[in-house]
Amino acid sequence: MKQLTSGPQTTQDRRQQLEFQADRIETVFSQHNIRARVTGGTVTPRWVHFQVIPAIGQRLSTITGLSQELAAAMQADNCRIQRRGAAVVIEIPRNDPQPVRLLPLYDQLMLQAQSLSYPANRLAATMNTPGPQPIPPATAILGLAEDGAPLLLRLPSPDVAHVLVAGTTGSGKTVLVQTIALSLAMTNPSTDLRMVHIDGGRSAFTAFEGLRHLAMPVVTDNQQVPAILTSLVHELDRRTADNLTTPTIVVIVDELADLLMVGGQAATWALTRLTQRGRGAGIHIVAATQKPTAAVLGPLVKANFPVRLVGRVTSIEDARTATGWGGTGAERLQGHGDFLAVAEGQVTHFQAAHITGSEIRQVISRMPHVHDQAEPLFQKPDTTPIEVAASPDPDQVLASKLRASDLWANRKDPSRNGYRWGFIGDVCRDLLGQEAEGSWYRRAARILAIAEQRGDDNG
Repeated sequence: MKQLTSGPQTTQDRRQQLEFQADRIETVFSQHNIRARVTGGTVTPRWVHFQVIPAIGQRLSTITGLSQELAAAMQADNCRIQRRGAAVVIEIPRNDPQPVRLLPLYDQLMLQAQSLSYPANRLAATMNTPGPQPIPPATAILGLAEDGAPLLLRLPSPDVAHVLVAGTTGSGKTVLVQTIALSLAMTNPSTDLRMVHIDGGRSAFTAFEGLRHLAMPVVTDNQQVPAILTSLVHELDRRTADNLTTPTIVVIVDELADLLMVGGQAATWALTRLTQRGRGAGIHIVAATQKPTAAVLGPLVKANFPVRLVGRVTSIEDARTATGWGGTGAERLQGHGDFLAVAEGQVTHFQAAHITGSEIRQVISRMPHVHDQAEPLFQKPDTTPIEVAASPDPDQVLASKLRASDLWANRKDPSRNGYRWGFIGDVCRDLLGQEAEGSWYRRAARILAIAEQRGDDNG
């Protein structure tokens, strides 16, 4: 059997364990009369990938249906099986998972650039510094792919342009967008690349305050987002008219679903315009969402985000919406940075690079200010979305509809236990047509607050 590639740090015990696991796989095959052999594999920080070559004529479905038996034989919680060309890859989680750290990975890429063996035609200068650079302009570091190679994402590529990052709590979604933002700042001068950070959860980008690449201070109030996005649309139109594409602007949004709930039609219109025409003007969107349901995101995501970075999701339906494809297995991901990259119909399994808040602040404090800080591209608006939106704020319209509905008279019914919360639930279900939970509940509460601010006309 081919020796498994497990990296220079692998001990003899580790190699023996890998050989033992490969033998257990072939034993399970033998018990089920399956003609196939383990021919090699790769060890990554979170998984062990075994490559299996079936005999000619062997039905692959007989192998892919053995996930539970193989997991039991390996004494693992789960096992993933996927076809890769003529081979089948069996993925077993490691019992000693290791994190992928962004800063050591960045240093590794820089060392590769300095090596004479690194292919010169894959290099592109990203800063005004001597020597070759392995990371092209406007390219983010994502982590390590399943074969152990660094995985990069070049935003200006025609097949990329805009990126959706999806995953539930604990998936590593927020850390991944932090990694994308910091890696872009590390490899591009602020004169060439600017960023707009929209942090509705008020926790994802606090460590980035003071970053010289920011086009404006970190935005933490979603009420301001429609105005900001509208300003970006005006910048898009200006660049299109003047045939300009620089500097590159990357808009990074955490909690996209909340932004769309609060921003309403105005935010959706502006975001759709930016994703449809932004790449040609050097404007890119990286948006993260916790619950990638079709009801929340609608047609915006399906049509305008060619690249999806998907962590653990809660259901097969959410996995299909988030990835744009069926059968990717996103619902079986392990969380904590275990991701799939989906682009051009290809699915790549990778471990996202990790960065801490203190590391972010440390990197920003040490960045060489070789260029003068550019003037802010935008200022935070003082006005409300009602005054600046490209279309009327839909929550204002819904507030008027609520006051005119039969619901309004029951909003303070003292005979109902917990009537305030119950009434918000009624508004959510009857007015919005959604279950009273999460972002939908908060939106219903906002609509009620708007309606109450207008005065109680009914006494």
